[in-house]
Amino acid sequence: MANQAVYKVLADELYHALQSRSTIPLISQRYPDLSVEEAYEISKIVLDRRLANGEKLIGKKIGLTAKAIQDMLGIDEPDYGFLTDAMQINNGGTIRIKDSMMTPMIEAEIALVMKTDLPPHGVTPEMVLEATDFITASFELVDTRFETQKIGIVDTVSDNASSALFVLGDQRVDPRSLSLPDIKCKVFRNGEHVLTGQGEAVMGSPLISAAWLANKMGGFGVPIKAGDIVLPGSVVPFAPIAAGDKYEAEFTGLGRVSCSFT
Repeated sequence: MANQAVYKVLADELYHALQSRSTIPLISQRYPDLSVEEAYEISKIVLDRRLANGEKLIGKKIGLTAKAIQDMLGIDEPDYGFLTDAMQINNGGTIRIKDSMMTPMIEAEIALVMKTDLPPHGVTPEMVLEATDFITASFELVDTRFETQKIGIVDTVSDNASSALFVLGDQRVDPRSLSLPDIKCKVFRNGEHVLTGQGEAVMGSPLISAAWLANKMGGFGVPIKAGDIVLPGSVVPFAPIAAGDKYEAEFTGLGRVSCSFT
């Protein structure tokens, strides 16, 4: 077990890396006995630093929903992170890679926006559906503040579940009007169709994923609140980004979301 002083040192390193676009050595190699629960403590300290610097907490995200990625990291459940207003990019916006990200990847997700609070435990997919105001198309940009992408679970958890930026589509849809597992997605890179996915890829349904997230975060004293944006996991494998790229995702019933990179 580490201690609060160690958590603060590591959180300071991660916060500085985020602000300066620099990298740090893997936490998992320096502190091989650090637990996932302790990694969440570090993540929360980084978030507190960001909020103290003027950012606003506007949502939560789940990561590592794909079984293949869990197997690679030797875990049996997803992880979670936070979304702040500084992380949101307008639909159709342009992102300067060198200003904001180091090793960026992109994911397409069915975002949920909540109309009512969820309890901190005992949340079911049906409760998530009832509490959701609308759903919309979205992209999440994932990144790492570490020297290598060969990270461990305590690294990605400490590092806000590797979340960097996100984009929401303009179309707002009542989630009760669609079957979320059946929503199909096509991702286009510079006009070329490169990926296809479906809502069921996210733990069977984005509602199941969001329920897991609510129960997990509630256990750490961080409930999902009314107005929160919830990113429940990608419906497609993540894809690399290069300067000059334009990515678009088209979801059945949800319209399109897009962003460009320079």
